Amino acid sequence: MRRIRILRVITRMNIGGPAIQAGLLTAMLDPARFETLLVAGAEGSREGNILSLGRLPSTVRPLLVPELGRRIAPADDLRALWKVTAIARAYRPDIVHTHLAKAGFVGRIAGRLAGAQAIVHTYHGSVFHGYFGRPESALYLGVERALAHVTSRIVAITPQGSEELARLRVAPAAKIVEIPLGLDLAPFRDAPDRLAARSLLGISPDEPLVGLVARLVPIKDVLTFLKAMALVIADIPQLAVMIVGDGEERARLEAAAVQIGLGTRCRFLGWRADLPVLYAAMDVLALSSINEGAPVSVIEAMATGRPVVATAVGGVPDVVLDGRTGFLVPPRDPKALSAAVSAILCDRQVADSFGKEGRRNALARFDAPRLVADIERLYASLAASDTRGPSENVARL
Repeated sequence: MRRIRILRVITRMNIGGPAIQAGLLTAMLDPARFETLLVAGAEGSREGNILSLGRLPSTVRPLLVPELGRRIAPADDLRALWKVTAIARAYRPDIVHTHLAKAGFVGRIAGRLAGAQAIVHTYHGSVFHGYFGRPESALYLGVERALAHVTSRIVAITPQGSEELARLRVAPAAKIVEIPLGLDLAPFRDAPDRLAARSLLGISPDEPLVGLVARLVPIKDVLTFLKAMALVIADIPQLAVMIVGDGEERARLEAAAVQIGLGTRCRFLGWRADLPVLYAAMDVLALSSINEGAPVSVIEAMATGRPVVATAVGGVPDVVLDGRTGFLVPPRDPKALSAAVSAILCDRQVADSFGKEGRRNALARFDAPRLVADIERLYASLAASDTRGPSENVARL
């Protein structure tokens, strides 16, 4: 039986959930049933590359289209469309599956121009608010509604995401399917215990440690996290703070940490390959975002057995079970964030309970084999029926 041919297109392989998911699906689909070609654009200078950290199998080697980047640049965008269309026509995929906004625009049009049987797009989070101003968000929503006409299935990674897509009329409900994020959680499940991790990192066993793992960009609102940690230190002077990640705001945040009194108690580590050890050394993992899809750092920390405190935005409440695996707090509220972190640091029984329940929950719901099985079922159903829309749909764009 001929294998189902998948063309997977992602804007860039930067450090984050979309690139992890695209890479794992490229590597883990049943090779007897599926053949996959991964196409990716270029990352920004401070975004990092997920492949360079060894987070994906060595067999994941994307075909690079440099013009397929996040930045809006009409000339580059046209070149990217021409190149991806040429790749699609040469590869002749049965299914084109796109990830992230720019790849969703370019890849979906290219897929239809090349005559793919089915087009799938995954929304890894909502970009309809928090990223752009109101006019830009309205324009983006209009484009996404138009693209839905040439899309066979739209994948939401959380119940909240699915509900939002339907509420905003991005696509008919019949086209939306919910498939939660999947990650390779084995390194986090098998991480060293807290004392062993701290020994590896040279951290005192008695030092309370709160960490944040994120891109240092405005949507993550790391400044609120820093303000919250300054409040915690007022009550717990021995607190240490660890920020793992990089991005356009790093210099501003490093200066802010000094200005608000964190000083040497806060360390900026950049991107790291030893995340399982870092999570294992933490007492609490925090997230201060003002918008999120399915938060990768929260899932990884939970799989490591760590309690979390996170803002109740986007798909976060679908991941964090408030009062069972951690605490949910309002966004942009340093006092609420600091109070929740302090409550865990001051009650070892609560911390242990949250850690155990979080570990069980993360491993049951977000491991990669479940994701692969869900996607394979979706692809098989699409390949079994002709989901191509009329060619005039492309003209609507």
